[in-house]
Amino acid sequence: MSDEEHHFESKADAGASKTYPQQAGTIRKNGYIVIKARPCKVVEVSTSKTGKHGHAKCHFVAIDIFNGKKLEDIVPSSHNCDIPHVTRTDYQLIDISEDGFVSLLTENGSTKDDLRLPTDESLLTQIKDGFGEGKDLVVTVMSAMGEEQICALKDIGPR
Repeated sequence: MSDEEHHFESKADAGASKTYPQQAGTIRKNGYIVIKARPCKVVEVSTSKTGKHGHAKCHFVAIDIFNGKKLEDIVPSSHNCDIPHVTRTDYQLIDISEDGFVSLLTENGSTKDDLRLPTDESLLTQIKDGFGEGKDLVVTVMSAMGEEQICALKDIGPR
């Protein structure tokens, strides 16, 4: 046996997959699905019956949860589809920098400074106006497949 120690680079995740498999026939409207390597929310599912030979097919119409683009996919209902692990986390807004990044307060008291302001115009103006008025704002951050984006805003009263 060798006496040398091995050092491994840690990437801060436990190697957990960004997606998990689920049978296409069991995915319902308002669920999540990965289409063209993008996490999407299903807005419509239709199932076609089998022909003489072959599988029933599921036709998914879904909207990308980060950029709002509409994507479609047709998968045999007995096959597995990738489903993204989607998490929502609330953070308190501390500051907005000039270059469009936000500074957020996490549960354990540290700051998170790597998130941009949302691209959605109405949400963007709500955040900027509320912050300008000195309100205490809590933003909801949705994360899936290594991407994060602010998706909602709560006002918890004046400071």
